[in-house]
Amino acid sequence: MTDALKRLSEEGVAIWLDDLSRQRITSGNLAELIDQQHVVGVTTNPSIFQKAISGGEGYDQQLTELAARKVTVEEAIRMITTADVRDAADILRPVFDSTQGQDGRVSIEVDPRLAHNTLATVAEAKQLSWLVDRPNTLIKIPATEAGLPAITEVIGLGISVNVTLIFSLERYRKVMDAYLSGLEKAKERGLDLSKIHSVASFFVSRVDTEIDKRIDALGTDEAKAARGKAGLANARLAYQAYEEVFSTDRWAALDKARANKQRPLWASTGVKDPAYKDTLYVDDLAAPNTVNTMPEATLFATEDHGQITGNTIAGTYEQARAELDAVEKLGISYDEVVQLLEDEGVEKFEASWTDLLKSTEAELTRLAPSEG
Repeated sequence: MTDALKRLSEEGVAIWLDDLSRQRITSGNLAELIDQQHVVGVTTNPSIFQKAISGGEGYDQQLTELAARKVTVEEAIRMITTADVRDAADILRPVFDSTQGQDGRVSIEVDPRLAHNTLATVAEAKQLSWLVDRPNTLIKIPATEAGLPAITEVIGLGISVNVTLIFSLERYRKVMDAYLSGLEKAKERGLDLSKIHSVASFFVSRVDTEIDKRIDALGTDEAKAARGKAGLANARLAYQAYEEVFSTDRWAALDKARANKQRPLWASTGVKDPAYKDTLYVDDLAAPNTVNTMPEATLFATEDHGQITGNTIAGTYEQARAELDAVEKLGISYDEVVQLLEDEGVEKFEASWTDLLKSTEAELTRLAPSEG
């Protein structure tokens, strides 16, 4: 076994687990991953909770009590998911304290059905922050057009945010602008900026999946040469944008007020194509002040045979731009792809949420006390 995960951490990459379940919490597995695999954070999404709760391990007692109270299915889901996030946050609290709040965080997402409603997203973010009631929580808000002003407002209230479902470089710049605007609002309100944190979740593998599908449909040798390059190129250019934005005069003024940079987070890092090495989106996206949130399989693959060779983003920008240009020259529209991926991302989370509603409702019915 290599200590690739330790080396990755030493390169300035925070290793977060892209998964959570009550079983993982109560069995001691999460604590073990923190202790042995250098995990310093956890991300969740509607798909993760749907899988955990429909899997059923450890939820019966709470579901029985919720059924006895005749709560709505939406309230039941919120009680269950926030309980898991609260418990995970408590397990990660020592990491949070030792890193001055940068890591040791658990993310929980607003209801995906609100992705195109700014006011409802802000209200839900405030409610989730209050419900979980832990300083080491991040509220996940999707980077839709409606999500951008919500990010500004929520950050301006002093609530830390994980911006999710970012696919395009243009949208990512708008996300960073929304974050800075939020910090400026918080500063005007006299809030302590050093307590406000954010990450921007830039999705990687889904970009390759969609673009590779279009490359394969073209079928030419020229097209095949571009396979598997767009996801990394896109993420590397995102890091270039991060470096630019956080070296501006606008940022310098906030930096003086003890604000924290919004770190890029590499999401969707599980490799979908077996032709690619299973640690591709970890080995080739190592750079300071980033987060890599990994499914468990990717985490253990990296531990076993990851090749951490230092900063693998520095010096790649020219090549990355050329690789994205090569895709455009094939007649594959970058703008069309990233918009499709955002739309699909919201739809997938909505579908998972609907499945979660249905399976939770069935469990509440099963466990409801008999009348009389």
